[in-house]
Amino acid sequence: MQKKIFWTLSLFLVLTTGCKKILEVTPQSSITEEIYFKSEGDFEPYVTGIYTFMRSFANNITYGTERSEELVAALNSRFGVAWTHIITPSSGSINYNDWYKAIGHCNLLLAKIENFPFSSEDIRKRIIAETYALRAYFYFSLVRIIGDAPLMLEAITDENVPLLPRSPAAAVMTQINLDIEAALDNFRAMSNFSVTSYPSRYRFAYASTQALKADARLWKAKVLGGGASDFNDAITAINEVELSGRSLNADFKNVITMRASANPETILAAFYLRDETGANYGLNALPYLTGVQGALNLDSLAYAQTTINGQGAYQVSPKSKALFTSATDKRIPFTWVTERQASGPKISWITKLPGTKYADDRVSDNDIIIYRLADIFLMKAEAYAGLDNTVAAIEYLDKVRVRANTGAYAGATDKVSVEKEILNERGRELFFENKRWYDLVRFHKGGTIDVYTYVPNLIGKTTPLFWPLNTTVLANNKLLAQTAGY
Repeated sequence: MQKKIFWTLSLFLVLTTGCKKILEVTPQSSITEEIYFKSEGDFEPYVTGIYTFMRSFANNITYGTERSEELVAALNSRFGVAWTHIITPSSGSINYNDWYKAIGHCNLLLAKIENFPFSSEDIRKRIIAETYALRAYFYFSLVRIIGDAPLMLEAITDENVPLLPRSPAAAVMTQINLDIEAALDNFRAMSNFSVTSYPSRYRFAYASTQALKADARLWKAKVLGGGASDFNDAITAINEVELSGRSLNADFKNVITMRASANPETILAAFYLRDETGANYGLNALPYLTGVQGALNLDSLAYAQTTINGQGAYQVSPKSKALFTSATDKRIPFTWVTERQASGPKISWITKLPGTKYADDRVSDNDIIIYRLADIFLMKAEAYAGLDNTVAAIEYLDKVRVRANTGAYAGATDKVSVEKEILNERGRELFFENKRWYDLVRFHKGGTIDVYTYVPNLIGKTTPLFWPLNTTVLANNKLLAQTAGY
């Protein structure tokens, strides 16, 4: 009897159905083990397909940006419960279906490739390494959103789908770290291994996996109480990233607008290109022509002709603009530009993701950067500050400030002051790069700020920092507990 693989392939062999009960969707199958995973050539397109989930999660700013202080409404408001922080299990809660689809694909690939003979052992090891890195990324994304999460590590190849309870976030983080180390071991085991090897900026490689490791260790150190050993592990991982040959762009405008494949600063990015996929989240920040008609500085505004390609929903918040305390900061023109009408200043439009201007219209198709070198430098500064080594922390903080033309840091050198400056620098450097909420949670848990007084829409609220599970998810799996506080 044929044993069916309970996933359905689309254009890039991306599987789009979910697991029964645990993921709410009745599984369907059009692919069987008798006709798939029978050739080593089946594995490469399969792992390529899994990257579309990475792109989807990197492009979702509900969780990483909208809950922060970065944005306010522009021509129209597209904000929902994330921005207002009025979140309930029935309004704005998370259905984690897509995360477990992605994880399920990784589990299936790892199960099928384990004993599969390859003509090139290097190809086999690379695919395994990428898959472990992807699974770690998916779980890390999930643990930052909901905290405790079910740990699904076995491939689902028949109708016997287990119902899983939520594992503590610490246990999920342990698995994330195991997956990262497995990925790194497989990269190192390749005969042509090189720290500087980047087969693609759009796929996990050795250096980008080390960047993920540093990110995860910082989260563990501050949010999960890991402490000094995790700060040190983050620094060690970043040392490896620094050996990979990445360098800061001399001109800040190239940070986002230059394609990742040619960008010397990019470590990992999600690929976007017109007609290859839909627009990225920058679509929400692009003004449309009828909304800015009559602007005295119209030529300096990156607007779209239509509301299809520019939705004019977001502008930079006053709180984010206030972080830019130096008038010489070269990042300002590539962060926002203020529309000027005859009546005076109007909307401060975000210029961080300007898209590409084509003959017919402007389209939001910049690559979405997941990790770049300036981010890594600031992670290292944060790790050193966590160890109370503020001298080294300032050294790495200044690597970013020099490019921005804001001068060396000259403020107080106590731990809390330096940590506050690192958070502020991340707010300037990484504005609208889908990192801010996670930064705020990390620095809140580390004691640097009180996020409930820092984010305007959280003032006076007690909304938990993690998201509730959707009521239908809970109804379909009685082993699941709701997120604390809901």
